[in-house]
Amino acid sequence: MKLFLLTAVTMTAFAANSVLNRAAVSGAGMEAVDFGVVRLFSGALVLVALVAWQKRGFALGGVGRGIAVIGLLTYIFGFSLAYRGLDAGLGALVLFGVVQITMFGGAVMAREEMPVTRWLGAALALCGLVWLLAPTGGPAISVAHVAMMAGAGLGWGIYSLQGRNEADATQATTMNFILATPVALALGAALGMDMEMPAAGVALAVVSGVVTSGLGYALWYAILPSLGASRAAVAQLSVPVIAMAGGMAFLSEPLTLRFIAAAVLVIGGVLVSMRKA
Repeated sequence: MKLFLLTAVTMTAFAANSVLNRAAVSGAGMEAVDFGVVRLFSGALVLVALVAWQKRGFALGGVGRGIAVIGLLTYIFGFSLAYRGLDAGLGALVLFGVVQITMFGGAVMAREEMPVTRWLGAALALCGLVWLLAPTGGPAISVAHVAMMAGAGLGWGIYSLQGRNEADATQATTMNFILATPVALALGAALGMDMEMPAAGVALAVVSGVVTSGLGYALWYAILPSLGASRAAVAQLSVPVIAMAGGMAFLSEPLTLRFIAAAVLVIGGVLVSMRKA
């Protein structure tokens, strides 16, 4: 039960990132890339302070650290750039679809135990997500932006798979953020980062960086060894559902019967997959 509750808290933090991002970009007029840079920078600052206060020390971590940093940067910037040309629903579907493939692939390669209920739960949750988010028409889909979001999903999947090998989740997350931040600042500058960002957008990015990204990612790394790759992958299918519920609660988005039915499928599939056998 403790693992389930911690997973639920982590998925809520991930969903909150989406809501904060949308509120900052759509509501406060902040550029998506600027949001990502401020998010990483503020998360790094608070994590450094936390690790220093706890006297955990700072360790580079070798090749694994480099893999995690590349995965994190690929996710942050792939996500931000992709949403310049993708509908939010389709973007989430591509992102989490690729995350599923990446993490299930990692589980198979690691010969992780994967009972039939895990596969059934994943299929049920993914069907619910497709029903909820699949586009029903409208403008042509940008292949380039779909590819960017697929890259973001691959990056996040790799970042998560690497987390299974970390002995100290907080220290590992801190080092990932420390090493990713200067690269993010350089990329942000190259992509034309605005130095006069809206105050409301910056505040939302800081909340995202400090609470739902920095601390949220540290919690994610802490529970990943117990979850395993396949259960962690399926659990994340709940994130778009929680994010949409948050949009309804805080951004005045409409509640629909389609959302309710699809949410039941997704959450039901996640619960089935969370079973150990």
